[in-house]
Amino acid sequence: MNDLYHYVGADLTKTPTGGISTVSGIERGKQRVLRRLLTNPGDYVFHPEYGAGLGAYVGQTINVPQLTGLIRGQMLLEEVVAQTPPPVVQVSQRDDGTLFVSVGYTDAPSGEPTTLAFDVGAA
Repeated sequence: MNDLYHYVGADLTKTPTGGISTVSGIERGKQRVLRRLLTNPGDYVFHPEYGAGLGAYVGQTINVPQLTGLIRGQMLLEEVVAQTPPPVVQVSQRDDGTLFVSVGYTDAPSGEPTTLAFDVGAA
């Protein structure tokens, strides 16, 4: 299955001929997981429960176990994330208040272990 090639916060990507790029496989899954984790709950009118809203935690005192559980729970709602083994989530807060998130999970369609690491900073 293909999706539009799009990372949250970036523009759509064009093909060399000027069309819109698509993405599939593990890269598609990474984009879907990242989109879910960075989207604020309520931003999608028809899916108000969608999203973890990690940006809201930037600069706040975080409860690491609670935030880890939120991330894991949201990831398990994505069809590209295998239910077993469960995702492995690590969260830390940098001195400037930004979050560093690292997740390891099994890509359900391919069965391949996959990792995704990213910073969440103030907008």
